[in-house]
Amino acid sequence: MNRLFFGDNLEVLKRIESWSVDLVYLDPPFNSKETYNVLYRSPIGGDAQVRAFDDTWSWEDGASKALASLSKDDIDAFNVLESMMRFLGTSDIMAYLAMMAVRLVELKRVLKPNGSMYLHCDPTACHYLKVLLDAIFGGNGFVNHITWKRSHAHSDGAQGSRHFGRISDTILFYARSPSRTWNVQYTPYSQEYIDRDYRRVDHSGRRYRLDNIQGPGGAAKGNPFYEVMGVSRHWRYSQERMAKLVTEGRIIQTRPGAVPQIIRYLDEMPGVPAQEIWTDIPIINNRSKEMLGYPTQKPLALLERIIQTSSNKGDVVLDPFCGCGTAIEASERLDRQWIGIDVAYPAIQVIQDRLKRLPAAKYELTGIPYDELSARMLAEQDPFTFQQWAVGRCRGRSGGKGADKGIDGVIVFQTARASYGRAVVSVKAGKHINPGMVRDLVGVTHRENADAGIFVCLNEPTREMRTEAHSAGRVQLPGGDRPKIQIVTVKDLIAGPELGITTALDVIGAASAARDEARRQTKAKKRPTPGQLRSEPELPPMPLRGGKKSRDEVPLDLEKPVIMNRRTRSKA
Repeated sequence: MNRLFFGDNLEVLKRIESWSVDLVYLDPPFNSKETYNVLYRSPIGGDAQVRAFDDTWSWEDGASKALASLSKDDIDAFNVLESMMRFLGTSDIMAYLAMMAVRLVELKRVLKPNGSMYLHCDPTACHYLKVLLDAIFGGNGFVNHITWKRSHAHSDGAQGSRHFGRISDTILFYARSPSRTWNVQYTPYSQEYIDRDYRRVDHSGRRYRLDNIQGPGGAAKGNPFYEVMGVSRHWRYSQERMAKLVTEGRIIQTRPGAVPQIIRYLDEMPGVPAQEIWTDIPIINNRSKEMLGYPTQKPLALLERIIQTSSNKGDVVLDPFCGCGTAIEASERLDRQWIGIDVAYPAIQVIQDRLKRLPAAKYELTGIPYDELSARMLAEQDPFTFQQWAVGRCRGRSGGKGADKGIDGVIVFQTARASYGRAVVSVKAGKHINPGMVRDLVGVTHRENADAGIFVCLNEPTREMRTEAHSAGRVQLPGGDRPKIQIVTVKDLIAGPELGITTALDVIGAASAARDEARRQTKAKKRPTPGQLRSEPELPPMPLRGGKKSRDEVPLDLEKPVIMNRRTRSKA
């Protein structure tokens, strides 16, 4: 059963059985001290941002406790970290390594004997992480240091930087044993290689090359000796196999007496086995269909290569920092079982949106409120996460912490083929609410020129609050005639609120609609109408300048008309 967990991955990992996972892929925060925001693209402008996670670690975040627990769980990893601490001290990077170490030990525990782990990191800490992984997996656990070219050339020098362009990430590949699952992946041949080696073309237009069929090592390697087309050699095939190839026309001589060779057709060759430097996987940019706006988003092709290499259909793939869910989607598409964990609710929301587009996807979600009591507990313990959850249940996009100008979320919905509406959401996680809060939402809805406003609260509204909401009037929404201000309680959130907004756009739909709208606007700008051209102001008179001057050149008075005489040609 596929499982998606909302919570701390360390606590979740402790509940997963040992030797139950075939493949682990993790793309943890790199300790780059950045605050990453999700940019929710909107087809009506005003893209929204919400903080996804803080890529910042400090010793006060529990690193000391993590280091102490490591001394009991993995003494080799503890000894390595203790040595590092002698020169790193209680620095932020040391805190990062301690917090990662306890998780890496758990990840190794859940791996099957033939399981593999791919840890995606950048130069900030990859050298420390490799030493740590060597201690956890042992010296024979290391398989590859994969370099993925994640972007094109940077022009950092123009901004005064003094380093080579940083355009790659590192993926550290470890395995529990040499008997790891391994399926060779291939990359396409380069056009240069095809033009050089597959230059021959047969009568049907198929490209091919000729290859040696002599047995390497001769008799010492057990290769049979016999005659083929008048040439006796040690061959790599048995006589029966060779006779079949000759009959099929796959063995030829380029000239009489030449050593026979085999025809290898280009369309039958799998390609070049993938190496440890990956430059063939396209990056995600603003024009990519995959682009969601989520920080650290990786291409599907990258995860598909990893999953296809180190797992088989039906195997279990685990991503403990699943972010926007690329590993989850790739696993689902490739018929793998999966487990995803993330501590940020926006990540869970994005993953759910992605899985909606895969009709066969079935999974169990843990950590999100499932009844009224758990929702109230979340509101009391973590009001901001409750706010994110409540807006998500309304099919909206949550705002970030801080000054929100009365808007905790926005719902974008489609009203026609290329027309969109907008509703603003206000969430009150406290127990004490009053009519003034509803009145404030009425003002915000008017100020933002929104089509509707949604007021979310824990308890049933008072009669005075309902009166304030009704005073705002009614509006026609895709689901019919509704109050312009609607009040939604926790009970409604659990049941699934019916707001009349039947065509709300999720992250994927909004990103797609935003691309379509941007493309439409760009196309409209490229071709001005005749009316637009006529309305353009006339160009000012521009004197002629430049060019070579001739001694016989006659000055041309630009204020006088030029009269040209036609020359008549006499008939022969």
